[in-house]
Amino acid sequence: MVILLVKRGDENQFLYETDINNPVDDVINDVVAIFNGRLKVTRICYELEELRDHGTFLPPEMQGLTDDQIKELKLEDPWAKRCAPPGYVENKDEMGRRCGLAPPPNMQEVLKKASEFAKECISKKHVDLRKCLTQKDVARALDELRGATKIVFPAGLPPHDPVRMELDNVEDLSGTQAANEVIDPSRACMWYCGKKFLSGNKLSDHLG
Repeated sequence: MVILLVKRGDENQFLYETDINNPVDDVINDVVAIFNGRLKVTRICYELEELRDHGTFLPPEMQGLTDDQIKELKLEDPWAKRCAPPGYVENKDEMGRRCGLAPPPNMQEVLKKASEFAKECISKKHVDLRKCLTQKDVARALDELRGATKIVFPAGLPPHDPVRMELDNVEDLSGTQAANEVIDPSRACMWYCGKKFLSGNKLSDHLG
């Protein structure tokens, strides 16, 4: 077995354990899946905080509009009440992104704890603890976030809500900074001591 320290630039990301006889292509695909999975968890945790504080995402045509503009255009959010959590509290989103029907405090705590657990699952601190990361760790984090969301929002989330889109793997990151962080598996490569791991080789051809 061999343990790889995965970096992006000079920044440590996670430790990855594999067999030295595994194909380079398989290792790269697995590492990329973990790397991109960590990004997904981070994005969901960010949006989960907004969901916790201000409820579900407004329809795209209502995003960023003032109350007066919404009235003038006669727009209505058909998902707000339909997806509102039981016992919701009103907390207006000054950014104009979310409907303002937030979960009650006890349910907010459910989302908060799920987010903390998920962040811990994929934390960079595991490098210092010499704990390797796997796709199972990423899946565990996503399952925790998915489960908490279902508990707090039993009626589900609108199809355009970023949390739901991420959990359904239909997120659209085009035009965002997040899109620049995601690694395309077909273009991914790994380097070690200034040398590129070649497709078609085994790790042992480079680390033997």
